[in-house]
Formats: sequence, structure tokens, C-alpha cells
Amino acid sequence: MRRRVFLLSVSAAALAGCTNDAPKIPDATPDRVANAVYRHDGPPEVVLYTMISNDSGSGAHTSMMINASQRVIWDPAGSFRNEKIVERGDVVFGVTPPMEDVYRRFHARKTFHVVVQRMALTPEVAEGLLQRALVAGNQQPANCAASTARLMNATPGFPKVPQTYFPKTLAEAFGALPGVTTRRFYETDDPDRFKALAALIPALEAF
Repeated sequence: MRRRVFLLSVSAAALAGCTNDAPKIPDATPDRVANAVYRHDGPPEVVLYTMISNDSGSGAHTSMMINASQRVIWDPAGSFRNEKIVERGDVVFGVTPPMEDVYRRFHARKTFHVVVQRMALTPEVAEGLLQRALVAGNQQPANCAASTARLMNATPGFPKVPQTYFPKTLAEAFGALPGVTTRRFYETDDPDRFKALAALIPALEAF
């Protein structure tokens, strides 16, 4: 019975996506994180990213950009990892406009596209969401959508979303919230996203 439950759990995790085959890179030091802080002059907001398979239409990964007292990307069990990227506890720091562009382009390729959903927040709600992301820590594979939904639901003033392991389910529910705008981002890069990232590294080095 225990084996059957375990196998079912593994199957659900595989269907949910969010596997992490990124190179192992240690968390950035606190000093490096402090030096990377970027404050964006745009309005407080959250941007939900959902990576969708172009073949099956299933969701592969969930992440979110938060603009509050600083702008970061919460990338739970993500693969956007490189020595040039300042990341600690599944939070990517220093999310300037070029960094955000590189992040989207890293995930969009022949085999996947990126659903980008934006929602304006009050300063208080945006800051609450940011602070929860900063202390959430590294997540296990297949927990990208679940951990993102948990952070949203734990933030006072944030509209409730379903607690789910499935990125596409979360995206559909989030897209139905008042004021959310949705766009889809396509590219035709090599299916190997790490090759795409290597080509984009010069843009990161310009930060």
C-alpha cells in the first residue's frame, strides 16, 4: 500500500512539472544579494509566469516576479541558474528590465512558451508577498505551483487562489482574478534552454 501511494505521488509530481535539471550552484552570499538589489520605478505588482508545453499544452513550471521595495523573481525549484545570476533561497535578485527579458527568453523556446500574467497590487500587499518569498527557502521539485499558491494565500489582502501542484491550473485561476492581464511569449530557440542561456549571458554581464 505504501509503495502504491509513493508511486502515485511520483506520477502526480511528474505531471505537475517543475523538475529541476539545472547545474548546482550555491546560494549567493548575503553581501552579493545586498549588492544586487534593484528597485524598479514601476507600480507594485505581481507577474505570474507559467511555462506551457507546445506539444501537449500541459504546464511545466510556475514562477512569479514581485515588484515591491525591490524587484525579484520567485523561481521555486527553478532552472534559471548561472554564476552570473544572483539567487538565494529560490529568489532571483536584481531583476532589471534586461534580466526579466533574459528570464522570459530562457524559458521560451521551440518546445515551450511562457504565459505572462500581470496584476497590480497595493504597496502593502506587494511587500507582504515579497517578504514571504524572501524567507520561504529552497523548494523541492514539483512544488513550484504549490509553493507559489501558498505564498499568495498566506499574504493578507491577496485574492485567494486554489492550492494546486499543477502550473496550468494555477494560471487559469489567476487569470480569472479581476484586473489580471495575460500575454503569451513565444520564441523558436534551441529546445535546450541552457544553450539559450549561454547565448544570453553577454546581456547579463552588462548589468
